[in-house]
Amino acid sequence: MTKKQQKLSPVEQEILNNIQSGNSVQSALAPLMKRVMEAALQGEMDDYLDNIPTRNYRNGTSKKRIKSSSGSFELETPRDRNCEFEPQIIKKRQTIMTEDLDNKILNLYANGMSYADIRDNLEEIYQVEISNGAINKITDRLLPELQEWRERPLDSVYAVIFLDAIHFKIRADGRVVSKAIYSLLGITAQGKKEILGLYIDDSEGASFWASVLASLKERGVDDILIACIDGLKGFPEAINSIFPKCEIQLCIVHQIRNSMRYVASKDQKEFMQDLKEIYRASSKDLAEDKLLKLDDKWSKKYPIVVNSWNNNWEELSSYFKYDHHIRKLIYTTNAVEGLHRMVRKYTKSKGSFTSENALLKLVFCAYKKALKKWTQPIQNWAMIVSQLEIHFPERLSLDIK
Repeated sequence: MTKKQQKLSPVEQEILNNIQSGNSVQSALAPLMKRVMEAALQGEMDDYLDNIPTRNYRNGTSKKRIKSSSGSFELETPRDRNCEFEPQIIKKRQTIMTEDLDNKILNLYANGMSYADIRDNLEEIYQVEISNGAINKITDRLLPELQEWRERPLDSVYAVIFLDAIHFKIRADGRVVSKAIYSLLGITAQGKKEILGLYIDDSEGASFWASVLASLKERGVDDILIACIDGLKGFPEAINSIFPKCEIQLCIVHQIRNSMRYVASKDQKEFMQDLKEIYRASSKDLAEDKLLKLDDKWSKKYPIVVNSWNNNWEELSSYFKYDHHIRKLIYTTNAVEGLHRMVRKYTKSKGSFTSENALLKLVFCAYKKALKKWTQPIQNWAMIVSQLEIHFPERLSLDIK
């Protein structure tokens, strides 16, 4: 004798039929979602009518199509005669159930998907059609969060700060223009990486860098021990105008790249070997001796290159005063360039951005993903901070009791 089959409710039977028709379990739940939402709206209407001082009555329902991660369904919303009822669970003119679907859209957007790819993904998985305009409104929710993050208070002291710019294309007024995102990667007194802000301008320049650093001052930064930068003209002066005690370290890698652009290909291997003897020297004195030999050997053939090393030597050679742990940390801006590589990972599908806000939203998403990974102090921080305390006494304000 077999058990009697349990009878399903009409809604349950519809869900089962959807699953048997090949729909995903999630999209098959749309009928249940519809029933729950309509019951909730009727409850809201009951509560509204019971608590208003004036006379009002039900006036049937209106229909609209709702999109959710459980699929699309037609929702019947109760109406009142005075048109004063304001539903809360699904508001007037709302056609997308937020939270669940919005979060999925934001996650897909943060992973660098284009609006077209997001639309295709949602339609394939959830059988939901969403316009570019709707997706844009959802991603615009990032803008207030971004603004709050950009204005947040900062630590009073940063051990090291890496400054560099990354460039993107934006479509504006019928043409494509270049924009520079100013990246500021700081190392806190506890040795953790922190992105200090997100700034944008038409191009990279020392004057705008000065305004960026001034904004750090306004947000609570009183001191920076070491700033690692590229060879942008006027950059060191811009930094020291805001943070006069900050030590400047020019990026050795940038200096080498710029130098090799002006060396003939037949001489590059030999010239590079001579440069290695300079920046890999065990002390500043030995490095200066190698720099003199470079001058004697190459200055007549490549005067611009050799003069650049001589003229920038003080900022290029700052790292020689430290042990190898600090040298490895500050001799190049690779730390911030690593951040740029991560940003490019999420923006590489964009030939150009439709607006400045579109660029800022996606870079902010990339920044948030980077910050999630940076949970531990940088390698060998205990030894690094001990050396920094010797070179910069009482400036780190370490909390050691």
